[in-house]
Formats: sequence, structure tokens, C-alpha cells
Amino acid sequence: MSTPHVVVVMGVSGTGKTTVGALLAARLGVPYAEGDDFHPPANIAKMSAGVPLDDEDRRPWLDAIGAWAHERAGHGGVVSSSALKRAYRDRLRAAAPGVVFVHLTGDRSLIEERLAHRQGHFMPTTLLDSQFAALQPLEADERGVAVDVSGSPEEITARALNALGELERSAAPR
Repeated sequence: MSTPHVVVVMGVSGTGKTTVGALLAARLGVPYAEGDDFHPPANIAKMSAGVPLDDEDRRPWLDAIGAWAHERAGHGGVVSSSALKRAYRDRLRAAAPGVVFVHLTGDRSLIEERLAHRQGHFMPTTLLDSQFAALQPLEADERGVAVDVSGSPEEITARALNALGELERSAAPR
């Protein structure tokens, strides 16, 4: 990618947003921000107890991520955020209109297996069903790409970079 976009790596828990986001940021030469770090303590406590967040819980979290993305506009950056619903992505775009989404997608059984082997994270596997139920994939009018999460983090990152490059080329004036 030749222009300094802010990329939001999105998807359900267990798709590798943190790992791929950090690798993507390194490959693009821009800062990475972990979306979970923007959660207020009450959200983390709620998820740790196995209770899904509602839209009201997510508002301050999305606003904090949006503020970070807004500050990085024109400089570039990568941030992770589940951004499961169109309304959440709209809220992020309202704060930072130029964001580009990388939606990490994959087979539910693969994602569940990865979640089961994850250590030290507050998000229990039991919330995966609620995440899939809330998920609204990117729509045609949303600037972004879907990237399959099968394979190694390096392979997923390479696919994301290729897809972002294609997206940028298709948007370039001819």
C-alpha cells in the first residue's frame, strides 16, 4: 500500500486479529494498537464472566478506537477491533473516515480450536456463538477486504497485504 491508511483488523474472537494486526503493521511500517487495550475495565470484567457485551458497552470502546484511528489519519496505523456489526464500523468510520477494514474470516471449527488453545486471554470460548450471531460481514459499500485465516500468521498477513494492494489499485484513478 502506498498511502498511509489506518487499517482495522476485524473479526470474531480467535481469528488472529492481534497476531495478524501486529505482523501487518510491521510489514507496513506503521504503529499497531491492540483493540482490547481500549476496553474499559467493566467490559473486560463482563466478558471474563462469560457475559457478551451489548451495544451500550461497546460505545466507549469503539469511540476510543475511533479516536486513535483519527489521530493516525494521514500517518497510517493498524488497530484490531472485532467491529462485528455494520453500525460499529460506521461509528469507527465517523471518527476516522479513511479507515480500511481487513475482515479475518474462517471456518468456525478452526476458530473454536484456536480459541481453545489460547492462553491468558479474558474472552472465553463460550462467547464465540454470540460473536458469530452478531457478525455482519463487510458490505459492498464498505472499504475493506475479507481474508481467510487458514494457514500460518505469515500466510494470512501476506494474503491481507495482497488484498489491500488490490483494493488500492482498484480505487486508483485511471
